[in-house]
Amino acid sequence: MDTYRAFLAIIISFVILLGYQYFFVGFDKPQAPVEQPAEQQVAAVPEKTASAPAEITAPQPGQRSAAPVEYDRPAREITVDTDLYTAVITEAGGAIKSFVLKEHTETIAKDSPGKELIKTDALQGLPLKFSWGDVVPADLLYDSAGQEVVFGKDGKAKLTMKAQAGNGLEIERTFTFDTTHYLIDLSVKVTNTAGQPLQGIPQLHQVNGPFEGANASSQFLFTGPAAYISGQLHEIKAKEFAEGPKTIPGKVEWAGYMGNYFLCGIIPQGEHGVNFTMQGTETLTSTLLAGNLDTLPAGSAKEYAYRIFYGPKKLKLLQETGFNLDKAVNFGWFDVIAKPTLWMLNFFYSFCRNYGIAIILVTVLFKAVFWPITQKGMKSMKNMQKLQPKMLKIKEKYKDDPAKMNQEVMNLYRTYKVNPLGGCMPMLLQIPVFFALYKVLLQCIELRHAPFMLWINDLAAPDRLWIGFDIPYLGGLPVLTLLMGASMFFQQKLTPTTADPTQAKIMMFLPVIFTFMFLNFASGLVLYWFVNNLLAILQQYMINRSSKTA
Repeated sequence: MDTYRAFLAIIISFVILLGYQYFFVGFDKPQAPVEQPAEQQVAAVPEKTASAPAEITAPQPGQRSAAPVEYDRPAREITVDTDLYTAVITEAGGAIKSFVLKEHTETIAKDSPGKELIKTDALQGLPLKFSWGDVVPADLLYDSAGQEVVFGKDGKAKLTMKAQAGNGLEIERTFTFDTTHYLIDLSVKVTNTAGQPLQGIPQLHQVNGPFEGANASSQFLFTGPAAYISGQLHEIKAKEFAEGPKTIPGKVEWAGYMGNYFLCGIIPQGEHGVNFTMQGTETLTSTLLAGNLDTLPAGSAKEYAYRIFYGPKKLKLLQETGFNLDKAVNFGWFDVIAKPTLWMLNFFYSFCRNYGIAIILVTVLFKAVFWPITQKGMKSMKNMQKLQPKMLKIKEKYKDDPAKMNQEVMNLYRTYKVNPLGGCMPMLLQIPVFFALYKVLLQCIELRHAPFMLWINDLAAPDRLWIGFDIPYLGGLPVLTLLMGASMFFQQKLTPTTADPTQAKIMMFLPVIFTFMFLNFASGLVLYWFVNNLLAILQQYMINRSSKTA
């Protein structure tokens, strides 16, 4: 197998990679069931009826409300400050107005503020409002009695807010915060003080916008509503609910909104999550987690419990948190390779405290594992090159008899003990590993804002060296990417080829093509490919040298 076909295999693998990312992200998730009609009724009925998806009553995503909800007094705001985040709770709907992470920043600037997960305002809608059918609207004004959130010695604090729905229903919301982790407990107690039984469906609302701005890699990464329902991860693209609300029924373990690095998730406790509904656009999405239809007799109460996770999508953290939140870190088909790779990356980082060096060490480790089979493949290509003159003679001699020509070529392979597929097999074995590492370096939050050295101050961002003025399209100079392209060119010059001169000239453009492909890839991925090229050059040099001395 000649070099032309070998590099063609690389090109095809990249096409598959990019095509998979663009067209089939989430392909392995099951199709959501057909939507059920959005319907909720409140009546003096003694029996429960089957649950139904509730209608989202928040403002239409992508648009502002015509006017804000007016209250008879200003809504107070309560600030909650923990070791991990600072949150602001407003009495208007009992929603979260701000949630700023302390261990993650908006940008790499030294004076950058913490990462804000609430990207909407009061007119667009705020997350964690509660409604109960039509008789308890989501925009009630709650009374916190001017409380301040003070943490005790156990590291916990509570915030209680009450509201009257005006029809005999009283709502009491209780937040329980813990200063040491991201989980927030939320209980909502609905009390019926009216003289008749009432029915309603518990619904917890969220309105979200993208956590990060658009970038070159964003088209390959999922941002939007997501849920883990009945043992399956659902990542719902905006085009699936652009024409109207979309509902997924089932046992909801968690549901919410996530980007590449962060998650705003709701974990229903008990049977309080049986439908997940969403509508809106890519820039503004409303979601609703609904429970079963409940009947409250006169004088009775019902309490609904949720756990809230607003935080980073760090695999180890999510695994420790539980509730299958770790499923939010989705490496797709390559999960079985990608997660051990991420573990190795963090293992090396624990020693060197630099993710760039950790990437280099992981690359060296992978290269060491594949070194023997790569060695055989390279030697096979070298042997194929030596046989090229003999093969040309056979092709010339039997050019009018293809069957005889193929027979003589196979005899030549057997005589010199050459495997024509030997050059490609090592590459095919490494493709799944590359894909897995690609997913890890593109998705893991550990690389976000992680510096390497010199001009590379963010391994999750494209490689750019600022030279005092903007370069059209690029901005800065992609030094590492250019070095990667140069290393690939040098590697190609060292690699034996059996291609004809025309094919060889065409293949000389391959490093240029790859350089353009990598221009907007994360610098961590470019670093991996560059180091891998250097190791391949070293290996090829050793083989070429040994064959000369043999």
